[in-house]
Amino acid sequence: MKRLKLLLQSNSFYLILLIILIIYVFVNITFLKIKIDNNRNQETFIGKVILKNNKNIIIKNEEKILVKYKGNKKISLGDIISIEGIVFIPQNNTIPNTFNYKKYLFYNKINKIIYANEITIFKKNKNILIRFKDAIIDKATQDKYLSLFILGDKSYLEKDIYNNYKNIGVAHILAISGMHINVLIGILNFLFKYINKNKRNILIIIILYIYLYLTSFVPSVFKVFIFHILKIINKKYFLQINKLKLLFICFFIMTIINPFYLFNIGVLFSFLSSLAIIMSKKFHSKNAFLNILIITFFINLFILPITININYEINLILFISNLILIPLISFFIYPFSLLTFVFPFLIKIFNLFTLTMEKIVFLINKITFLKITFPKMGISIILLYYLILVLFIYYDNKALFISLIGIVLSYKALYYIDSNFYSIYLDVGQGDSSLMIFPYKKNVILIDTGGNINNYISERIILYLKSIGINKLDYLILSHGDFDHMGEAINLVNNFKIDKVIFNCGEFNDLEKELIKVLDKKNIKYYSCIKGLNIDNNKLYVLNTREYGVENDNSIVIYTKLNNYKFLFMGDAGIEVEKDIVDKYNLIDIDFLKVGHHGSYTSSNEEFINKITPKHSIISVGKNNRFGHPNEDVLNTLKDSKIYRTDQEGSIEIKLNKKGYKIMTCSP
Repeated sequence: MKRLKLLLQSNSFYLILLIILIIYVFVNITFLKIKIDNNRNQETFIGKVILKNNKNIIIKNEEKILVKYKGNKKISLGDIISIEGIVFIPQNNTIPNTFNYKKYLFYNKINKIIYANEITIFKKNKNILIRFKDAIIDKATQDKYLSLFILGDKSYLEKDIYNNYKNIGVAHILAISGMHINVLIGILNFLFKYINKNKRNILIIIILYIYLYLTSFVPSVFKVFIFHILKIINKKYFLQINKLKLLFICFFIMTIINPFYLFNIGVLFSFLSSLAIIMSKKFHSKNAFLNILIITFFINLFILPITININYEINLILFISNLILIPLISFFIYPFSLLTFVFPFLIKIFNLFTLTMEKIVFLINKITFLKITFPKMGISIILLYYLILVLFIYYDNKALFISLIGIVLSYKALYYIDSNFYSIYLDVGQGDSSLMIFPYKKNVILIDTGGNINNYISERIILYLKSIGINKLDYLILSHGDFDHMGEAINLVNNFKIDKVIFNCGEFNDLEKELIKVLDKKNIKYYSCIKGLNIDNNKLYVLNTREYGVENDNSIVIYTKLNNYKFLFMGDAGIEVEKDIVDKYNLIDIDFLKVGHHGSYTSSNEEFINKITPKHSIISVGKNNRFGHPNEDVLNTLKDSKIYRTDQEGSIEIKLNKKGYKIMTCSP
């Protein structure tokens, strides 16, 4: 025991564990392959239900399958079910720096996604433990916040409400955290205070394991469970291991069990918050309130890079909101949720508390002037940040803290000393959205927004803009009023700063009129039927300045030269417009053509293409779209140019400078 004690206190031992951990994670990530099915056929699968929530079911046979089902059939945990449906092919993110669904599934070891048309229950579960768990889940999910705080299930929380928490940087408090479970342990210690200490510890471990089972082994609960056992062992056998080393042992055990915990945001928040609490102890005072301020401050410092790389934005109000909400949830709402679960007649009082919390979050959300956009932090910057943060705490050196602030501000500033031009064609599915970024980000222009009924495209566009340091659009140019070109405009205007909006020469349709109401309300200037724009030393020419009888032909067609490279954006303009352009302008040797109407046969007439002779042709088109775009004849017409397609290459970025240009893609 003495040798073990010395070993566990040795710094060299933990260095060896760290090396082992790095090698283990690297090998698993590199060589472990979760096969993601590439079929898109109607198929039937049989498996056992291992997880269910408001949106999905997960079944398991030889593999894990995520099932999306909108039916009303009562399905319980442990049931053996048959699923008939369409297999969905997950893709990597095709807009840079946005959520990667394929990786998310990989990290959760899910092989298939199925949109179920029909579910048949072959065999009902009869296992008492699973039935008990299912009953607990059914009871907790009767209220969205009970489900959240008891089970850690966010699926019942409305998206708008969740975004309110996310926007002020406190979404992490909605997960079951170590602080919540420590409160639970405190309650259990109080309830069992008259029981022998050893028996009490065993009883608490049993209850924690049952809770862990009920939450389907939520990582944050799993972490506290392991850490609590380690603390008991440490104390019982007088090992004298400090909390920092215990935390590392806990991290080591969890990562060995599942190396993909390393990519779980909840796990990272949980461990970093615990690390902040432990390491900030040297700064504590005798004043309890001041200690809360200190702990909150250091937690925010430790989770800052993760928060930035999720939202690409920090609302400085988070230092205050965390101060209010973390104690409120951890010491009041969470314990009351446990009480309400046991005594359901308290639900109205519980709802009053959660509604009050929502109103506090809503009011804090109104404070927007403290929001700062931050570009994506690279791994080298993150490592440097944490190195200086640890050194600052260790040496208590103010100069190091100033250096920490300097790192954050300087890496943000780097994005504004970029002297390159960028023309970026965003993958918005069956639609159009192109971005033009001028040197030093002095001017940013978005041409069209794409369109999706769920508004997820505009959310991705906003996220991408923020991730590259852009916090406003100087111009939003809407080529015409079709939904697939401007369907996201209202959501974009409501959630991102836009200086001016440009419309075409045609009459406003209903969608455009609806947008104009929002623009008037927000005092955003808008113009229609302009002849061009002067951007610094660059001129954007609008080539069709008359009204056609067809909405597509009213599309704004833009010609410009960036660093002597010629760009032509055709919108959905058809053959009649192309003929007018050929007759009116001497356009030749176009370097980059944004192909009209997604490569439809109604555009890209052979005479027009032969006249402008594009070197590169970019087609924005949805994968397996119902229109059959791009048309084979159009592809043949464009055969002499290099063709890029967003359905195949994802978003396409063209970077231009005095040395030339570079084309990069974000493939599915």
